[in-house]
Amino acid sequence: MPIQKIGVLGAGQMGAGIAQVAALAGLEVALRDVEDRFLVKGLSAIDQGLAKAVEKGKATDDARRAARGRIRPTTRLDEAAHCDLIIEAVPEDPALKKQVFAELDKKAAGHVIFATNTSSISITELAAATARPDRFIGLHFFNPVPVMKLVEVVRGLHTSDATLKACLELCERLGKTPVEVHDFPGFVSNRILMPMVNEAVFALQDGVATKEAIDAVMKLGMNHPMGPLELADFIGLDTCLQIMEVLYDGFRDPKYRPAPLLRKMVSAGLLGRKSRRGFYEYE
Repeated sequence: MPIQKIGVLGAGQMGAGIAQVAALAGLEVALRDVEDRFLVKGLSAIDQGLAKAVEKGKATDDARRAARGRIRPTTRLDEAAHCDLIIEAVPEDPALKKQVFAELDKKAAGHVIFATNTSSISITELAAATARPDRFIGLHFFNPVPVMKLVEVVRGLHTSDATLKACLELCERLGKTPVEVHDFPGFVSNRILMPMVNEAVFALQDGVATKEAIDAVMKLGMNHPMGPLELADFIGLDTCLQIMEVLYDGFRDPKYRPAPLLRKMVSAGLLGRKSRRGFYEYE
């Protein structure tokens, strides 16, 4: 049976973006968060995103209104549980994710597929919190979701062929390019990206060059759209540190040790754009 209705758990930046692209693709969406204030903020972001799609000619005004009408906000987990697929997009905390999935597992019908938008946490580990590891998968969307085409479709140890097939087809329906990967720390994207960001922090810490020079080398020399330190600010330094910790704990290889400067900045609350100050300052 094709997926027609999805639940999205978490109305933050990623959850709101996933809800927006799903609704534009014609899917019914139950957007769930724990408090109304988070839903209000998420729906505001969706409204802005849909308006931008119209402005850029990627959607008509009729399509915008129809998509908005397909999104049903709720604070009740039960409402999100009655869907064909549920995508979790809560903060990157393994304990929190396991708690959410364990509770959800009691409410959702047996055929429902569970997916997590985690960027680095083990799919197999999260699936073990449920009684449906064969219907559990990673769908790692990239930020901003309405713009970025890639979705890492991460297969856990017990993910079934049928679950994989259904999710690959869904991603294509959403206008995304799914890439199948297996469950290793950081998957493909962050296993490669985050050590580069971390090494840029080491280079700054060691006084190899200024932050502007480090970013300029990667932008002008490697044709990257953003320098690694600017990118770290965009992602969030706390998120970068969390992913490096996952890589370090998962592989037990010193090459993945987080840079001390990265730890120090997170401890100081310098998280990048979200705190208006990281390696750079933001208004």
